[in-house]
Amino acid sequence: MPNCLTLKKSNCKNCYKCIRHCPVKAIRFSGNQAHIIGNECILCGQCFVVCPQNAKQIVDETEKVKVFLQSGDPVIVSLAPSFAANYEDVGIDSMRRSLKKLGFFDVEETAIGATIVKNEYERMLKEDTRDIVISSCCHSINLLIQKYFPAELEFLADVVSPMQAHCMDIKKRYPNAKTVFVGPCVAKKDEAEYYEGIVDAVLTFEELTNWLNEEEIELEKQLDSNNESRARFFPTTGGILKTMAQDAPGYTYMAIDGVENCIAALCDIESGKIHKCFIEMSACAGSCIGGPVMEKYHRSAPIKDYITITNYAGEKDFEVEQPKASQLKKNFAYIEHRLSRPSEIEIASVLRQMGKFKPADELNCGSCGYDTCREKAIAICQGKAEISMCLPFLKDKAESFSDTIVKNTPNGLIVLNEDLEVQQINEAARNMMNIRSSADILGDQVVRILDPKEFLEVKTTGRDIHNKRVYLAEYKRYVEQSVVYDRDSHLLIGIMRDITDEETQREKKENISRQTIEVADKVVDKQMRIVQEIASLLGETAAETKIALAKLKESISNE
Repeated sequence: MPNCLTLKKSNCKNCYKCIRHCPVKAIRFSGNQAHIIGNECILCGQCFVVCPQNAKQIVDETEKVKVFLQSGDPVIVSLAPSFAANYEDVGIDSMRRSLKKLGFFDVEETAIGATIVKNEYERMLKEDTRDIVISSCCHSINLLIQKYFPAELEFLADVVSPMQAHCMDIKKRYPNAKTVFVGPCVAKKDEAEYYEGIVDAVLTFEELTNWLNEEEIELEKQLDSNNESRARFFPTTGGILKTMAQDAPGYTYMAIDGVENCIAALCDIESGKIHKCFIEMSACAGSCIGGPVMEKYHRSAPIKDYITITNYAGEKDFEVEQPKASQLKKNFAYIEHRLSRPSEIEIASVLRQMGKFKPADELNCGSCGYDTCREKAIAICQGKAEISMCLPFLKDKAESFSDTIVKNTPNGLIVLNEDLEVQQINEAARNMMNIRSSADILGDQVVRILDPKEFLEVKTTGRDIHNKRVYLAEYKRYVEQSVVYDRDSHLLIGIMRDITDEETQREKKENISRQTIEVADKVVDKQMRIVQEIASLLGETAAETKIALAKLKESISNE
């Protein structure tokens, strides 16, 4: 990962927004977390800008600068000309007064370095025998060419950036000074770190603003004018060209902004059909006034910002002491980054795992961040992506799994919208109600096939019904019915378990029990009658015996 960008893992929500917006796909996903691939990243800052959870963070160098201020050496700020758009109605004099309160020795405009660079571009076009010249002010464009278009390195102007040119000029005038660049760019932190000894630290506008707020220092709303400040145009698209004479014989001058447009232009150059032109390239749309830190925290207003810069810029160049061309030289080397390309067999194997068995299956929807399914498959082979990143694949897999359950469950399922119209019905439900095809009922009112009473009750009360026994007289079926209201999807879901066989068996058992009871009652009644008859007979015999004995006793007594 680049040293100037960090990832806050707990914030990464696996949304793939960063990879969708990364113009060079320098992000890999592992363990459901996004990781920036350092040797592929061009530090355009788009992942930082678009991340909805602020998982990408720029390394803050404020504390480093505070240490410089405590050292006793003069610390001088090189302030990017885009500051006029970031800090509305605040001029360089106001910025200087406020930053001196923080302890800085002085504040100068990076536009001074831009004038030096512009002069070198003009000399190069007139004196050197060059075919195509690409401006080297934007570090992200330099990295793009170094990493992805090495054949075009010969066309990249081997000149330091305005930031470097200005800081070199400051150190020439103040040999023991520390230089701090303040601007809207992430890449400048990397440039300062890679080319040591020129720029000692880089702060973003956000870092400076936070520091000023901590110290409760307010920027005065006061603009100044300086006719010798034409280089203030530099942070706008075509701004470099505006400062140039554009009079080199035979050259065409053009400005291109946005990484995608720059890539297209580099592909044109690679084709060998472009000649004799000077191309101003900026990675950010709108150039530096559309920089990642400004775009993230400064309300995007490209027209207003452009007008602000135009009104603030002068008509003449800063008076500068132009260094020799050799002192402004900057070498750009090819940066190796490419992973080995997988074979067609490996790509086809991954495509099959993604459920892409033929070209028609490749939706190329871009939801994973890659333009095509094939590019995604290549990224998987290279360990930069995971199969689970394919949302249509996951959706189809989930739907297939869901459909398998719905189709194979013995329970009848019927789904209604809030108007009680049938949205879905499975085969088990159709069999219960003797419906030949789903098409015969989909979109129709449920009253056509079922009594809607339970569905209306659940919709009205909001209370679900569970395992209610219902007799479907029309179909001569007993069902155990549950009705659930899904408020998120605004759907009513009916689940019916056919218990006709159970109910039939229950009725049979009840009949047998009833018959048994009737038989038992009859037996008991009969037995009772017999007992009663026996008792009656026994009663008569006992009475007669008693009478006979009494008479016998009486006759004995008389004797």
